[in-house]
Amino acid sequence: MSVPPRPEPGPLVSERDLLGPVDVVARSLLGCWVVADRPEGTVALRLTEVEAYSGSGIDPAAHSHRGPTPRAAIMFGPPGRLYVYFSYGVHWCANVVVGPDGHGEAVLMRAGEVVVGEELARARRPAARTPRDLAGGPARLTQALGIGRADLGTDLLHPSSSVRLHRGTPPSAVSAGPRVGISVATELPWRFWESDAPSVSGFRAGGKPRRKRPGQDGLP
Repeated sequence: MSVPPRPEPGPLVSERDLLGPVDVVARSLLGCWVVADRPEGTVALRLTEVEAYSGSGIDPAAHSHRGPTPRAAIMFGPPGRLYVYFSYGVHWCANVVVGPDGHGEAVLMRAGEVVVGEELARARRPAARTPRDLAGGPARLTQALGIGRADLGTDLLHPSSSVRLHRGTPPSAVSAGPRVGISVATELPWRFWESDAPSVSGFRAGGKPRRKRPGQDGLP
């Protein structure tokens, strides 16, 4: 029996692709691939859910709202860098820095479909009961890819980087709704997801969580 060819990503995303309005750029990242090479192997996923965060005093929910603090300095450019932060003292979240230098904008990668390295992703996510649980949420996504503190500042647009952002197939239908897990600027419909993707995290329109299936862990 012949082995099906391993799927391959498209070309790397360019800085120009990341320079539009933050909500437009966020939506355009749906379908892109995030590829993470590690000594134990490679995991790649296709983004199915993202959130946009603006800065420079415009978006009080953004870490950049108070300017280039030590934590948020990387959000002010250049575009294409990986902004990794520790959330609630328990897990890592990963963002793509976007927009021109100095704007303080980023796109949170909320969920993805694992397309390469599922066995390795499962080893990192032993609580996952189905493929949709592997990267359905920002903490699960970073766990599946093996992303952590050491990846802060990685140039996602460079071909030799250990974590890279590639173009992929855009979704045929996209939904939008309010961002979740924040208490300010909740009216902005800056969360975007592939409408029919089973890998989307536990929130749909209106920011209300889906009912959890038996065996789901408590990660967002």
